[in-house]
This record gives sequence, structure tokens and C-alpha cells, in this order.
Amino acid sequence: MKLASLREGGRDGTLIIVNRDLQRAVRVPKIAATLQNALDNWNELEPKLEDVFLQLMDDNCPNSFRFDRSAVAAPLPRAYHWADASAYVTHVELVRRARGVELPETFWSDPLMYMGASDAFIGATDNIELEEESWGIDFEAEVAVFTDDVPAGTDRINATSHIKLVSLVNDVSLRNLIPAELSKQFGFYQSKAQTAFSPVAVTPDELGEHWDGERLHLPLHATLNGKETGQPNAGVDMTFGFTELIQHATKTRGLVSGSVIGSGTVSNQGNKDGSCCIAEIRCLETIADGTPTTPFMSFGDRIEIEMFDTAGQSIFGKIDQQVSHYDPSKKIL
Repeated sequence: MKLASLREGGRDGTLIIVNRDLQRAVRVPKIAATLQNALDNWNELEPKLEDVFLQLMDDNCPNSFRFDRSAVAAPLPRAYHWADASAYVTHVELVRRARGVELPETFWSDPLMYMGASDAFIGATDNIELEEESWGIDFEAEVAVFTDDVPAGTDRINATSHIKLVSLVNDVSLRNLIPAELSKQFGFYQSKAQTAFSPVAVTPDELGEHWDGERLHLPLHATLNGKETGQPNAGVDMTFGFTELIQHATKTRGLVSGSVIGSGTVSNQGNKDGSCCIAEIRCLETIADGTPTTPFMSFGDRIEIEMFDTAGQSIFGKIDQQVSHYDPSKKIL
């Protein structure tokens, strides 16, 4: 089953069900008005939503309409909780090696995670609006999962049943702001400005054999200005699976339904399949040549992020964004 949120009906959008090839969709107001409402009552509503999905697949929904990814917001336009991890420790190791800093051994056994802004996720085709190119604009292609209510103290085994949806993410990072923020030893804030999501989120069964309950084993394609920067496999070198990330997040507190857990930048050791962020490319250049040559993103640059099944069909739809100049003096309230 594939779910999305139309830009209508208020800030939380209107829930729609989308067919497998991302061509048709249908509203389901008698079942759930929003995706948050569906997640709040998942055990009761999921079978009803699945019935409509099957009808849509059989072209048996008279009120269906053509799906347009530019008409949807993020699947959860605003979420109660967004925790982003750095589950690909090989990526962290590379970044530190480029800086000449040794990776602490605990990074291989204790996940890195921070709580980010979830009050205004942006859609797959929304511009990345920023005031300054000098902030070091970078994309980060990730995988994320949405949960139902997860009790505090949930272990890895029981965490699997709480993963209800999977999506792709572009976690925009402002690299030149990060060092000053982290030097305060209090985490990210200004340097994590916007987070965009794929047009649809899908139930794990849509991923078939490529989903093992905690990792998604398919290449994630990132294309910058028409040139692919990488297609690393999201299931390879993911040191901590999503069940381990949920276990980590719930050590001292529970998660409410609609919580979103991000994987961090997808990265494969050795980077033979390329990179899913510019920072990693620059680190490789620094290690090889002593200095980076690839610039961060500029106004007008375009980033595309997508994942395909073995038949070449887009699973989540394409994240397709441009960086644009934001002038706060022209903001109309």
C-alpha cells in the first residue's frame, strides 16, 4: 500500500491512497482524513485502507484521479517527532578521516542520533529555499520509517512490528554552519534547515524480499544537476538497522504514532557505488588530493533522489528539488 498527503484540507493535508505504479490515487475521507489520523488508529484502519488500495489496483475506484507528485506535501507534512541517525558508520569514519580525527570505537556499538525539526517537513518537489549559498548547502539522501506508538524500553525484536511505513528523505544540511554549532556540544539546529520527503510512503510489504524487517536492500540513486553522484545500496554497510535505532530512541522514553526515524546518509564502504551527499565526495577528494574540489550546492542547482524496484519501477516517487534564494523581506504573512 502507498500513501500520500494532498496539499489541501489544512496544514496536515488530505490522506490519499496511491496505486503501485504511482499513476492513480483516491481520497479516503470516510476512513481517515490525514495520515496522522491513520497512524493513530493503525490497527483498526490499516485493513480498510488496504481494501481501498486493492480496489484501486483493480481500477474499481470511481472517484480516483491522476496522481501528481507536485500536488502532494510530505506524507506527514508535520510530525510529532523526527529523530535522524547516522546509521552508516563508514560514512562517519570517512568524514573524520578527512579531518584527521580518529573514530571512537563506541561509534560501532552505540548509534548517533539527534532530534530534528518536524513541524514543517517539505514535499518532494518543493524548492530548497535559503538565504545564503555561503552556508554550504548539501543534500543527504536517506531512508526513513514511520512508527505507531512505541513503548519505552522496546527491544530490537519487538521494534519490527512498530514500523508501519517507509519513505525516502532529503535531509538538507548547511555544512558551513555545522562546525560552530557542534562546537557548542548541544547538537544541530540552524544547520538542519529543511527536510524533504518522497511523494509517497509505503507499507513494508510493498518492498517484498528487499525489506528484511530492519533494512531496505536496494540502491538509492542521487542525481545532482543531471549527473548521478551515487547509487549505494541502502541495505549494505548500515551498521544499525531501523530496529536498533528504535531500540536506541526508546531507551528512556516512548515514541508516539507518527514518529519518523531517519537512517542518515546512505553510504557504502569504499564508495564504489558513489555518494549520497556532497560532503562525502569532498572528503574523498581531500583524502586523495589534500583538498576538496567539488563545490556545495548553489542557487538553481537541482537534486533528484529515487529508488527503483528490480523491474525499474519507482517505488516512492522522485524527490526533485531546486535550490532557490529566499528573501525574508519579501515574505508575506
